[in-house]
Amino acid sequence: MNKKNEIVENVEKALKEDVGTGDVTTDLIEPHTIAEATLITRDKAILCGIDWFNEVFNQLDNSIEIKWHVNDGDEIKSGQNLCVLNGPAVSILTGERTAINFIQTLSAVSTNVAAYVGRVKNTKVKILDTRKTIPGLRYAQKYAVTIGGGINHRQGLYDEVLIKENHILASGSIEKTIEKAKNKKLPITIEVENLEQLKKALETDVDRIMLDNFTPPNIYKAVTIAKGKVKLESSGNTTLNNVHIIAGTGVDYISIGALTKDIRAIDFSLLVDLVYISR
Repeated sequence: MNKKNEIVENVEKALKEDVGTGDVTTDLIEPHTIAEATLITRDKAILCGIDWFNEVFNQLDNSIEIKWHVNDGDEIKSGQNLCVLNGPAVSILTGERTAINFIQTLSAVSTNVAAYVGRVKNTKVKILDTRKTIPGLRYAQKYAVTIGGGINHRQGLYDEVLIKENHILASGSIEKTIEKAKNKKLPITIEVENLEQLKKALETDVDRIMLDNFTPPNIYKAVTIAKGKVKLESSGNTTLNNVHIIAGTGVDYISIGALTKDIRAIDFSLLVDLVYISR
C-alpha cells in the first residue's frame, strides 16, 4: 500500500472511531459559522504528521484551507505558531482532536528518534526501529522514525527473514532453517544470544547477525570476532543513557523498540482566533 492510501485509511478509521454517527456538540453551532484557528505547540519537538493532520480536515470538509509555516522534520519550539486553518467552524472543531492525536503521536516518535540519533552522531552506527508499534499505525510510526533520522528495519513479517531461537527449534537446526530461508530470496538476519552462537552463525551465509541482549563488552568481542564479515546489529536494553556506549563498540546497527513504544505525546493546541457568520 502506498503512503497516500495508508494515510487515507488511518484517518478514515480514526474519524469513524471519534465522530461515529455525528458530533452532537458542534450541532449546537450555527452551520454558516466560519472560524480561523491557529495550531501551536507547547513543547520543543521534531514535527511530524502534517499529511495525517491535513487529511483529517480533507475528509471532513475539503473547503477548509490550511496554511503551514513549517514542514515535517523541522525543529519546533514551545509557543510557536505552526499553521492556520480557515473554514467552517463545525468541521474544524469536529476534526480538532483526531488531527492533533496524529500529529502529537508522530511528533513524539520523531522527537524520540532524533534524541537517540543525536547521541551517536559521531559514530558509524545506524539506529533502527522494530515492529513494536501501535496496531494499525505501523506505516505512520515508521515514517516518523525516518523523519527523526532513524532507519526502518523490516516493515512486517513479509519483507525480511528474521530467524530467532524459536524458529530454529521448530525447524530443527540453524542449517536447515537458513537453507529454507534462502528460497525466499529476501534479506536474512539471524539472532544469537551468546558468543558461541555467534561463531556458528558466522559459518552460515546470512546478511546480518542480531546480538540479542549482549552487554557492551560482549558486543565489542563480537565485533572483533566477526572482523567485518557480516553486519552486526545490537538489540535489547538500549537507552538514551547507554546508546553511545553501545555505538562505541563498532557495531553496525542498534535496533530499539523504545523508539516507537516508549514515547511521550507532544503538546499541541488549536486556538480559535476569529469567528464570523457567512451569509
